[in-house]
Amino acid sequence: MTVATVAPRTPAAAAGLVPGDRIVAVNGHRLRDVIDFQFHTGDERLALTIERAGVTRVRRVRRRGAGLGLELVPPRPGDIATCANKCVFCFIHQLPKGMRKSLYVKDDDFRLSFLHGNYITLSDLDEPSFERIIEQRLSPLYISVHATDPELRHALLGRPRHSAEILPRLERLAKAGIRMHAQIVLCPDLNDGAHLARTVRELAPLHPHVVTTAIVPVGLTRHRERLPALRSLTAAEARTLVATIEEWQTRWLAELGSRFVFLADEIYLLAGLPLPRAEAYEGFAIAEDGIGLVRRFEDGFARAMARRRAKVKRAAAVGTRDAAGHDAVTVVTGELFAPRLGAMLAEGGFDPAIVRVAAVHNDFFGTAIGVAGLLTGRDIQRQLATVADLGRAVLVPAVAVRDGDGVFLDDLTPADLARDLGVPVNVVEPTPSALLKAIRDS
Repeated sequence: MTVATVAPRTPAAAAGLVPGDRIVAVNGHRLRDVIDFQFHTGDERLALTIERAGVTRVRRVRRRGAGLGLELVPPRPGDIATCANKCVFCFIHQLPKGMRKSLYVKDDDFRLSFLHGNYITLSDLDEPSFERIIEQRLSPLYISVHATDPELRHALLGRPRHSAEILPRLERLAKAGIRMHAQIVLCPDLNDGAHLARTVRELAPLHPHVVTTAIVPVGLTRHRERLPALRSLTAAEARTLVATIEEWQTRWLAELGSRFVFLADEIYLLAGLPLPRAEAYEGFAIAEDGIGLVRRFEDGFARAMARRRAKVKRAAAVGTRDAAGHDAVTVVTGELFAPRLGAMLAEGGFDPAIVRVAAVHNDFFGTAIGVAGLLTGRDIQRQLATVADLGRAVLVPAVAVRDGDGVFLDDLTPADLARDLGVPVNVVEPTPSALLKAIRDS
């Protein structure tokens, strides 16, 4: 484990650690990866064996609070366990050629599942890895289930050489007390209908160890050359699915004390139906999987607008003026969320002529992709170039750019867009307060 950064005035800094130090052991325990580092650094007093410039030395650290004040260099692609399956719906197989290499890495690594919430299949997890998960209590894990019928799951995973049977693996982890979040990528005509009902019915007895089951729609790009024929949900199918899941949630809430099964926001948006209330998401445990993000954003926006109106009212009472400007801005989002965002802003009192929502069509991946997180710089540039007046700034969602360097999927940067469009392009975090601040300050 190599130290990337050391914050000043922290235990790591006090112990003399510097970027570039290689930590090879903690309290005598040799380290295999960052999980071992986290597992063995829980004590208050630590002896870190480090290598620096070819010399091995020991640094003594006394923990104060939760962290040590250092960050480690992230694993290289070659250090990650990759996926041996060829899932019929795999998004990576649908990427066009010529994109950056990191986008084509198919991870199936239990360590990334534990650390970052990546979904894994468990299909080729070896015995030492199972034992390590149980020994180190690596929980929760995020599991790609898709179907519990062994033959159907085998087909969905691309008929790999090894067994695809999932229930025995889940049962073993559940017996060991490991919490899991299950996911079903719903492919119409394959694992929907009776197959979906069976999958949910067979997962439910594993609750509360299988904490949730998320149902997300298959994402299909226009780059599916020589891949199995699949189709997207229709709006009518989405409406039927919403009604079915509501019935199941009522049943599981009565039997398990949890709704247990949850639908992706995309399905409600496709159906044109209201999203459930916040309490129906039971704490938003899988919001990062697109389960409840819209509800959380809309409720947060309503609260932020209430605070804003109270501030304006107080300012008026003492004879001052609200600081919000009136120059136009353009807010970029995907086609799926654009109608709701526009309605939300209008209900909040923003003039659509002043705060303009641009629903960007995804030409790069195709018409079936309508989410903001898969927008490319070129599609944004191409569509906004036809707009006569973009206002004083263009606001793009942070989910469309890569963490760390702020680059779009097609390697364009916000600076590239700003140069081409002739107005500032600002990246905005996907929170109501960040959006309102950007509208005010841009």
